[in-house]
Amino acid sequence: MKKLEINIPGKSYDIIIEKGLLKNLGTDIKKVYENTKIAVITDSNLYDLYGNTLNEVLSENFDPNFIVVKPGETSKSLSTLEHVYSKLAASNITRSDLIIAFGGGVVGDLAGFAASTYLRGIDYIQIPTSLLAQIDSCIGGKVAVNLKEGKNLAGSFYHPVRVLTDPDILLTLPEKYIRDGLGEVIKYACIKDTALFDMLMSIDTKEAMFEHIDQLICTCCKIKKELVEADEKDKGQRMLLNFGHTIGHAIEKSMNFEITHGEAVSAGMLYITKNSEKSGITEAGTYEKIKNMLDHFNIDYNFPDLNMNNIKNYIRLDKKNLSGEINLILLKKIGDAFVKKVSLDEAEKYIAI
Repeated sequence: MKKLEINIPGKSYDIIIEKGLLKNLGTDIKKVYENTKIAVITDSNLYDLYGNTLNEVLSENFDPNFIVVKPGETSKSLSTLEHVYSKLAASNITRSDLIIAFGGGVVGDLAGFAASTYLRGIDYIQIPTSLLAQIDSCIGGKVAVNLKEGKNLAGSFYHPVRVLTDPDILLTLPEKYIRDGLGEVIKYACIKDTALFDMLMSIDTKEAMFEHIDQLICTCCKIKKELVEADEKDKGQRMLLNFGHTIGHAIEKSMNFEITHGEAVSAGMLYITKNSEKSGITEAGTYEKIKNMLDHFNIDYNFPDLNMNNIKNYIRLDKKNLSGEINLILLKKIGDAFVKKVSLDEAEKYIAI
């Protein structure tokens, strides 16, 4: 078992990483929750795989009520959020009860935002089921839904009371979702950890990756923990976690979320590094290193049908756009990232695709 503690003003919570954790879920929940009623928010794919197991394990100590949404990014919407609110009301969930987010980044963001707003705030636990969620979105307190104008435009900062991560769940994931998560693992290596970058390049089989999966998850969570503790509200160093995301979110929106988040972020990292390297900001050869890494894990970053005007318009709506300026995350070299504030006009030379 690996354990990390997040400490932010007025709150702390644990991240527990342990293979087979799902079997002892009740014991881990009882450490932070004394009552019995629980609302479990998940998607239909995960409910089909784990619904019976979750119900059986939770029913030993609690009264679980399942709220099942459609899988995929389209569920991060105001209409799905309203559906969740209605189900919470129908289940008579009170402020002393508990919400569990059992799913990937979409379910985690949706359930977390519902928890932060229903009855002005209910405690919730994150049980991330995708690699992307386990290393990134399950911690740090960012919860949100998308608007038709862009990704994550309605949201808040609301931290879970605990994060329970079972890497064994990843064994049931299709290959594309592993690649999705690896895009974010590579991001962590690019911004903060050259040793992690080198380690990733040494992994050449799926078996080798799962042999090191606990350490990969823990390393990424530790990097995010340090950035979140130093800058909870994302106004300084925490912004480094957005490397590749400014272009990535625009690509996702432009392609109607038909590609994975990790693929979009991977393309975003690659394009912005290519441009910053041309500008002499980034060490020569960095773009090639990232490209080789993405090729190493067969992560797609070529999307030839992108409309550059659409990309620019989406970036202008990005929540990181502050009064006509935007904070871009650039690399000096692998493992060394920084924040560069530029005007939207100046940003165009960095976001060219």
